[in-house]
Amino acid sequence: MTSSFNVQDAAGYEQLMGRWSQKLAIPFIDFAGLADGEKVLDVGCGTGSLTFVLAKAANLGEIAAIDFSPVFVAAAQARNTDPRIKISQADACALPFPDKSFDRTLALLVLHFVPEAPKAIAEMARVTRPGGVVAATVWDHCGGMPGMRMVVDSLAALGEAGRQLRARYCFQPMMQPGEMKAAFVAQGLSRVEESQLLLRMDYADFNDLWVPIGSGEGPIGKFVATLDQADKARAEAAARDAYEAGRPNGPRSFANIAWAVRGIVA
Repeated sequence: MTSSFNVQDAAGYEQLMGRWSQKLAIPFIDFAGLADGEKVLDVGCGTGSLTFVLAKAANLGEIAAIDFSPVFVAAAQARNTDPRIKISQADACALPFPDKSFDRTLALLVLHFVPEAPKAIAEMARVTRPGGVVAATVWDHCGGMPGMRMVVDSLAALGEAGRQLRARYCFQPMMQPGEMKAAFVAQGLSRVEESQLLLRMDYADFNDLWVPIGSGEGPIGKFVATLDQADKARAEAAARDAYEAGRPNGPRSFANIAWAVRGIVA
Protein backbone atom coordinates (compact mmCIF):
# COMPACT_ATOMS: atom_id res chain seq x y z
CA MET A 1 0.00 0.00 0.00
CA THR A 2 1.74 3.20 -1.13
CA SER A 3 -0.86 5.82 -0.29
CA SER A 4 -2.53 6.77 2.97
CA PHE A 5 -5.08 8.94 1.16
CA ASN A 6 -8.54 7.44 0.94
CA VAL A 7 -10.89 8.19 -1.94
CA GLN A 8 -14.56 7.23 -2.14
CA ASP A 9 -15.63 9.06 -5.26
CA ALA A 10 -13.77 11.15 -7.85
CA ALA A 11 -16.41 13.89 -7.79
CA GLY A 12 -16.18 14.08 -4.00
CA TYR A 13 -12.40 14.42 -4.24
CA GLU A 14 -12.80 17.22 -6.78
CA GLN A 15 -14.93 19.19 -4.34
CA LEU A 16 -12.63 18.44 -1.42
CA MET A 17 -9.26 19.09 -3.06
CA GLY A 18 -9.14 18.60 -6.83
CA ARG A 19 -10.41 22.10 -7.62
CA TRP A 20 -7.64 23.59 -5.49
CA SER A 21 -5.02 21.21 -6.90
CA GLN A 22 -5.74 22.54 -10.38
CA LYS A 23 -5.07 26.08 -9.18
CA LEU A 24 -1.93 25.05 -7.30
CA ALA A 25 -0.62 23.31 -10.44
CA ILE A 26 -0.01 26.67 -12.13
CA PRO A 27 2.49 28.16 -9.64
CA PHE A 28 3.99 24.71 -9.13
CA ILE A 29 4.76 24.42 -12.85
CA ASP A 30 6.30 27.90 -12.76
CA PHE A 31 8.50 26.75 -9.87
CA ALA A 32 9.44 23.38 -11.42
CA GLY A 33 10.00 24.80 -14.92
CA LEU A 34 8.90 23.37 -18.25
CA ALA A 35 10.07 23.50 -21.87
CA ASP A 36 8.55 22.60 -25.22
CA GLY A 37 9.26 19.09 -26.47
CA GLU A 38 10.00 17.61 -23.05
CA LYS A 39 8.83 14.27 -21.69
CA VAL A 40 7.25 14.74 -18.28
CA LEU A 41 6.02 12.29 -15.65
CA ASP A 42 3.23 13.19 -13.20
CA VAL A 43 3.55 10.95 -10.13
CA GLY A 44 0.30 10.60 -8.20
CA CYS A 45 -1.85 12.29 -10.83
CA GLY A 46 -5.18 11.90 -9.03
CA THR A 47 -7.97 13.01 -11.32
CA GLY A 48 -5.50 14.87 -13.52
CA SER A 49 -5.15 18.22 -11.75
CA LEU A 50 -1.51 18.63 -12.79
CA THR A 51 -1.60 16.39 -15.86
CA PHE A 52 -4.05 18.46 -17.86
CA VAL A 53 -2.53 21.79 -16.80
CA LEU A 54 0.85 20.49 -18.02
CA ALA A 55 -0.69 19.79 -21.42
CA LYS A 56 -1.73 23.44 -21.71
CA ALA A 57 1.40 24.99 -20.21
CA ALA A 58 3.85 23.96 -22.95
CA ASN A 59 4.06 22.02 -26.20
CA LEU A 60 5.29 18.87 -24.49
CA GLY A 61 6.32 15.79 -26.41
CA GLU A 62 4.87 13.28 -23.96
CA ILE A 63 3.10 13.27 -20.61
CA ALA A 64 2.96 10.09 -18.54
CA ALA A 65 0.79 10.05 -15.43
CA ILE A 66 0.41 7.40 -12.76
CA ASP A 67 -1.65 7.00 -9.61
CA PHE A 68 -2.09 4.25 -7.04
CA SER A 69 -5.88 4.62 -6.87
CA PRO A 70 -7.92 2.87 -9.59
CA VAL A 71 -10.74 5.36 -8.89
CA PHE A 72 -8.49 8.27 -9.75
CA VAL A 73 -6.96 6.54 -12.77
CA ALA A 74 -10.37 5.74 -14.25
CA ALA A 75 -11.56 9.33 -13.72
CA ALA A 76 -8.43 10.80 -15.32
CA GLN A 77 -8.56 8.40 -18.26
CA ALA A 78 -12.20 9.31 -18.86
CA ARG A 79 -11.23 13.00 -19.07
CA ASN A 80 -8.29 12.51 -21.40
CA THR A 81 -8.56 13.46 -25.07
CA ASP A 82 -4.88 14.32 -25.60
CA PRO A 83 -2.83 11.65 -27.44
CA ARG A 84 0.34 12.89 -25.72
CA ILE A 85 -1.06 11.85 -22.32
CA LYS A 86 -0.82 8.25 -21.10
CA ILE A 87 -2.41 7.51 -17.71
CA SER A 88 -1.93 4.23 -15.82
CA GLN A 89 -2.14 2.71 -12.38
CA ALA A 90 1.24 2.28 -10.69
CA ASP A 91 3.17 2.50 -7.44
CA ALA A 92 5.16 5.69 -6.77
CA CYS A 93 7.75 3.56 -5.00
CA ALA A 94 8.21 1.23 -8.00
CA LEU A 95 7.70 3.35 -11.11
CA PRO A 96 7.20 1.18 -14.23
CA PHE A 97 9.62 3.14 -16.43
CA PRO A 98 13.25 2.63 -17.47
CA ASP A 99 16.04 4.75 -16.02
CA LYS A 100 16.46 8.26 -17.48
CA SER A 101 13.09 8.21 -19.28
CA PHE A 102 11.91 11.77 -18.55
CA ASP A 103 13.14 15.34 -18.63
CA ARG A 104 11.09 16.27 -15.57
CA THR A 105 9.30 14.22 -12.94
CA LEU A 106 6.75 16.06 -10.81
CA ALA A 107 4.54 15.20 -7.85
CA LEU A 108 1.67 17.50 -6.84
CA LEU A 109 0.25 16.92 -3.31
CA VAL A 110 1.43 13.31 -3.18
CA LEU A 111 4.55 12.69 -1.10
CA HIS A 112 2.89 13.37 2.27
CA PHE A 113 0.57 10.43 1.56
CA VAL A 114 3.37 8.02 0.62
CA PRO A 115 4.56 6.10 3.71
CA GLU A 116 7.95 5.51 2.06
CA ALA A 117 8.38 9.01 0.64
CA PRO A 118 12.21 8.83 0.36
CA LYS A 119 11.84 5.70 -1.77
CA ALA A 120 9.39 7.53 -4.04
CA ILE A 121 11.82 10.44 -4.39
CA ALA A 122 14.58 7.99 -5.31
CA GLU A 123 12.33 6.45 -7.95
CA MET A 124 11.48 9.89 -9.35
CA ALA A 125 15.20 10.62 -9.65
CA ARG A 126 15.90 7.23 -11.23
CA VAL A 127 13.48 7.74 -14.11
CA THR A 128 14.68 11.31 -14.78
CA ARG A 129 17.63 11.96 -17.09
CA PRO A 130 20.89 13.48 -15.78
CA GLY A 131 20.40 17.23 -15.66
CA GLY A 132 16.64 16.77 -15.49
CA VAL A 133 14.38 18.16 -12.78
CA VAL A 134 12.57 16.39 -9.95
CA ALA A 135 10.03 18.55 -8.12
CA ALA A 136 7.26 18.08 -5.57
CA THR A 137 4.85 20.13 -3.53
CA VAL A 138 2.81 19.29 -0.41
CA TRP A 139 0.46 21.27 1.81
CA ASP A 140 1.67 22.56 5.16
CA HIS A 141 -1.08 20.93 7.20
CA CYS A 142 0.19 22.19 10.54
CA GLY A 143 0.60 25.90 9.86
CA GLY A 144 -0.51 26.55 6.32
CA MET A 145 -4.06 25.25 5.86
CA PRO A 146 -6.28 27.31 8.17
CA GLY A 147 -9.60 26.04 6.78
CA MET A 148 -8.78 22.37 7.26
CA ARG A 149 -6.91 23.08 10.50
CA MET A 150 -10.09 24.78 11.74
CA VAL A 151 -11.99 21.55 11.08
CA VAL A 152 -9.45 19.24 12.75
CA ASP A 153 -9.20 21.56 15.75
CA SER A 154 -13.00 21.41 16.06
CA LEU A 155 -12.84 17.60 15.99
CA ALA A 156 -9.98 17.56 18.51
CA ALA A 157 -12.06 19.58 20.95
CA LEU A 158 -14.67 16.80 21.01
CA GLY A 159 -12.46 14.02 22.38
CA GLU A 160 -9.26 11.99 22.37
CA ALA A 161 -9.91 10.36 18.99
CA GLY A 162 -10.11 13.80 17.42
CA ARG A 163 -6.87 14.83 19.12
CA GLN A 164 -5.16 11.77 17.69
CA LEU A 165 -6.49 12.65 14.24
CA ARG A 166 -5.05 16.15 14.60
CA ALA A 167 -1.64 14.81 15.59
CA ARG A 168 -1.57 12.55 12.52
CA TYR A 169 -2.90 15.23 10.20
CA CYS A 170 -0.57 18.01 11.29
CA PHE A 171 2.59 15.92 11.22
CA GLN A 172 2.33 13.82 8.09
CA PRO A 173 5.64 13.18 6.31
CA MET A 174 7.34 15.90 4.26
CA MET A 175 5.31 18.77 5.75
CA GLN A 176 7.68 20.42 8.20
CA PRO A 177 9.98 23.26 7.09
CA GLY A 178 13.03 21.83 5.38
CA GLU A 179 11.87 18.21 5.68
CA MET A 180 11.19 17.55 1.99
CA LYS A 181 14.30 19.50 0.99
CA ALA A 182 16.44 17.31 3.25
CA ALA A 183 14.84 14.19 1.71
CA PHE A 184 15.73 15.41 -1.80
CA VAL A 185 19.34 16.02 -0.74
CA ALA A 186 19.51 12.60 0.93
CA GLN A 187 18.48 10.94 -2.34
CA GLY A 188 21.40 12.53 -4.19
CA LEU A 189 19.63 15.39 -5.96
CA SER A 190 21.73 18.51 -6.44
CA ARG A 191 20.99 22.26 -6.37
CA VAL A 192 17.95 21.55 -4.22
CA GLU A 193 15.71 24.57 -3.61
CA GLU A 194 12.70 25.03 -1.33
CA SER A 195 9.93 27.58 -1.74
CA GLN A 196 6.39 28.31 -0.55
CA LEU A 197 3.38 28.52 -2.84
CA LEU A 198 0.33 30.55 -1.80
CA LEU A 199 -3.24 29.74 -2.81
CA ARG A 200 -6.57 31.02 -1.52
CA MET A 201 -9.42 28.56 -1.06
CA ASP A 202 -12.77 30.30 -1.47
CA TYR A 203 -15.91 28.54 -0.21
CA ALA A 204 -19.46 29.55 -1.08
CA ASP A 205 -20.73 28.46 2.34
CA PHE A 206 -20.13 25.89 5.07
CA ASN A 207 -21.60 23.02 3.03
CA ASP A 208 -19.13 23.77 0.23
CA LEU A 209 -16.38 22.90 2.70
CA TRP A 210 -18.09 20.18 4.73
CA VAL A 211 -20.03 18.00 2.26
CA PRO A 212 -17.05 15.98 0.92
CA ILE A 213 -15.62 15.62 4.42
CA GLY A 214 -18.99 14.47 5.75
CA SER A 215 -19.16 11.98 2.87
CA GLY A 216 -15.89 10.35 3.94
CA GLU A 217 -13.42 11.89 1.49
CA GLY A 218 -9.79 12.44 2.43
CA PRO A 219 -8.07 11.83 5.77
CA ILE A 220 -10.47 14.01 7.78
CA GLY A 221 -13.48 12.45 6.06
CA LYS A 222 -12.13 8.99 6.80
CA PHE A 223 -12.19 9.85 10.51
CA VAL A 224 -15.66 11.41 10.35
CA ALA A 225 -16.97 8.25 8.67
CA THR A 226 -16.02 6.23 11.77
CA LEU A 227 -18.28 8.32 14.04
CA ASP A 228 -21.78 7.29 15.04
CA GLN A 229 -24.65 9.56 14.02
CA ALA A 230 -24.69 11.53 17.28
CA ASP A 231 -20.94 12.20 17.23
CA LYS A 232 -21.04 13.00 13.53
CA ALA A 233 -23.75 15.61 14.21
CA ARG A 234 -21.63 17.07 17.02
CA ALA A 235 -18.60 17.20 14.74
CA GLU A 236 -20.52 18.96 11.98
CA ALA A 237 -22.01 21.45 14.44
CA ALA A 238 -18.59 22.24 15.91
CA ALA A 239 -17.01 22.69 12.48
CA ARG A 240 -19.94 24.87 11.36
CA ASP A 241 -19.58 27.08 14.43
CA ALA A 242 -15.87 27.54 13.71
CA TYR A 243 -16.53 28.28 10.04
CA GLU A 244 -19.28 30.82 10.72
CA ALA A 245 -17.33 32.43 13.59
CA GLY A 246 -20.42 34.19 14.91
CA ARG A 247 -21.50 35.57 11.55
CA PRO A 248 -24.21 34.31 9.14
CA ASN A 249 -23.25 31.36 6.97
CA GLY A 250 -21.85 32.38 3.60
CA PRO A 251 -18.61 32.88 1.67
CA ARG A 252 -15.27 32.45 3.43
CA SER A 253 -11.74 32.64 2.07
CA PHE A 254 -8.63 30.94 3.49
CA ALA A 255 -5.00 31.54 2.47
CA ASN A 256 -3.12 28.22 2.15
CA ILE A 257 0.60 27.48 1.92
CA ALA A 258 2.27 24.55 0.15
CA TRP A 259 5.93 23.64 0.42
CA ALA A 260 7.63 23.16 -2.96
CA VAL A 261 11.04 21.58 -3.59
CA ARG A 262 13.00 20.96 -6.77
CA GLY A 263 16.35 19.36 -7.48
CA ILE A 264 18.55 18.37 -10.39
CA VAL A 265 19.50 14.78 -11.18
CA ALA A 266 23.28 14.40 -11.06
